[in-house]
Amino acid sequence: MGGMIDPDGAGARKAELRARLTAARRERSDAARAAAAKAITATVLNLPEVRTARTVTAYVSRASEPGTRDLLHGLTSRGVRVLLPVLVEGLVLDWADYTGDDALVPCALPGNSALREPPGARLGVDAVAGADILLAPGLAVGADGVRLGFGGGCYDRALALVDDSTPVVVLLYDDEVVDAVPSEAHDRRVTAAVTPSRVVRF
Repeated sequence: MGGMIDPDGAGARKAELRARLTAARRERSDAARAAAAKAITATVLNLPEVRTARTVTAYVSRASEPGTRDLLHGLTSRGVRVLLPVLVEGLVLDWADYTGDDALVPCALPGNSALREPPGARLGVDAVAGADILLAPGLAVGADGVRLGFGGGCYDRALALVDDSTPVVVLLYDDEVVDAVPSEAHDRRVTAAVTPSRVVRF
């Protein structure tokens, strides 16, 4: 049965890579995380696609991820509209406007309280299609632009609603740009990755 679901083993290889990268993230020091967040924020704010954007989707980073709090503030201080994901039943992403760090609340979906979300009006799952650029989380990206997510598939479903011409940028640590990520049919390639030291375009 498992062979029918995952005939080439991509799912199992993804899970193995995901576990290794998640463990490596947990081992990073607070100082290393802070330095990475500062560098990524400066780079993203200077991307040509971001400088001209009116609406950007982003996300609130969790403890081990490259930090996004200063990035969110930097975007809104320019007058950019920032949409943040709101996780709902079925691991689907709805969207709401970011109005400041102090307004964020824990995700209401059971088992996901570590996620922080805006409490404002829900804009619908297709609101993502109106963004000029998407800043997406991930654990790794391969040389062909295949992104490794966290296993729930919520961003893959969101990206399926976005036109292929819309830039999608994943924010990662330097060692998370790898030679290859196992790929499945539903995977949407990203446009670029931003790490503390570089921008990698695909």
